[in-house]
Amino acid sequence: MHTVLLLADAPPQTLPARSMMAFTLASHIILVPLGVALPLITLIMHGHGLRRNDPTALLLARRWSAVMAVQFAIGVVTGTVLSFEFGLLWPGMMGRWGDVFGIGFGVEAWAFFLEAVLIAVYLYGWRRLPARTHFLLGLPLPLAALLGAFGILAANSWMNTPRGFSLDRAGHPVDVKIWKAIFTPMFGPQYWHFVVAMLVTAGYVVAGVYAVGWLRGRRDRYHRLGFTVPFTLAAVFTPVQFVLGDSIARQVFHKQPVKFAAMEIVWKTDTHQPEYLFGRLHPNGSISGGIRIPQLDSILAGFRPDTKVTGLTSVSAADRPTATQATIAHWAFDTMVGIGSVLVLLALWYAALWVLRRRLPASPWFFRCAAVAGVASVVAVECGWITTEVGRQPWIVYQNMRVADAVTATRPTSLWIMLGLIVLVYVLVFGSFLVVLLRMRSRWRLADRTDAPRPPQEPPETDTPYGPRSAGSRL
Repeated sequence: MHTVLLLADAPPQTLPARSMMAFTLASHIILVPLGVALPLITLIMHGHGLRRNDPTALLLARRWSAVMAVQFAIGVVTGTVLSFEFGLLWPGMMGRWGDVFGIGFGVEAWAFFLEAVLIAVYLYGWRRLPARTHFLLGLPLPLAALLGAFGILAANSWMNTPRGFSLDRAGHPVDVKIWKAIFTPMFGPQYWHFVVAMLVTAGYVVAGVYAVGWLRGRRDRYHRLGFTVPFTLAAVFTPVQFVLGDSIARQVFHKQPVKFAAMEIVWKTDTHQPEYLFGRLHPNGSISGGIRIPQLDSILAGFRPDTKVTGLTSVSAADRPTATQATIAHWAFDTMVGIGSVLVLLALWYAALWVLRRRLPASPWFFRCAAVAGVASVVAVECGWITTEVGRQPWIVYQNMRVADAVTATRPTSLWIMLGLIVLVYVLVFGSFLVVLLRMRSRWRLADRTDAPRPPQEPPETDTPYGPRSAGSRL
């Protein structure tokens, strides 16, 4: 969550603390899109299968639910590590501000618990419950996932635009108003931007698996349906996400002008500000490299070239990101916007052929792009968090507490050792996750072969999605 670059006067333990938080958050967020959006995608496929009496759609929903359960288990582990790190690495923040914004973490914990119960019920229901009952019991799953996102985004948006409290003479928060602390000015834009990003990313990730299968010659209905449903969902929400992204950038312009200046590497406050595509900001305010587009930044911020854009020099050097931090936030922001723009073109390509000819594109290049879109979406999500957190520096609670004042007093050497252990554990965890997914894929491919041996009295999955289940069968 925090850039690994330090200010000159930061405590020595700030670098390992930031590095640990950045690594664990970057790792956890890889799993978040599937955790938030895969339940919805699975239920859409499930509902399609029930409505059309389609065993292929039901088979896909059943298999996706197994992936959803494995992913959720890994996500709980990595998310729990993050929760502990807030208290261990940033005791200054949690000790002073925990009573104000900590409810967000409480909501997320309850959502995790509820989602675990619902996933267990949903998995158990295959071939055991009546079809309609099973589907209805799965409907709360997406709501539980959205509730978890609500909790964590409430906490993060508060850190960006803190509200709902007063300060006593010692600088401690008093008179806490919970609803104002939750629904801060940045909560709405940040929450919906995040949720739609999860839908887009999960849709492209799932569709990308079947796009690879299409490129390898697997063009049966199973792969066609597995591609079409999640890709259509992602394609529908891609232009929506582009509009939401523009909206949240404008909210940052109004609510966090110094962060906006870092995102756009604006040095001095002025009108007719140019837009730089990438480029590097130097400590003296000069910009090297990149593509300069005159007046565009002012137009994007206020729809007029004479819009005044606040620069980094509007505050003291101690209250703004360093030139290097601003460059990191700017590159992350431009990368996110660039990927989003390309995905809009991909969605339009898909929509044009579907509307005009009612069929999937036949070009291998389309499916190559679709296969890459999932990875690109994950990169865009990572860049979005980098923009949000690095652009806020040096504040951990915007304009109320600096990162240096919140960091733990633990010795740097101990923190580096902890980071090394966490990296090792995460490599093992994610390696195990990959192995499990590959084994599931191999077993499913074997089950799809008509000539493959099958245990006695074991009905094919596609024949009886809700039929009798033998004692020796597996999900």
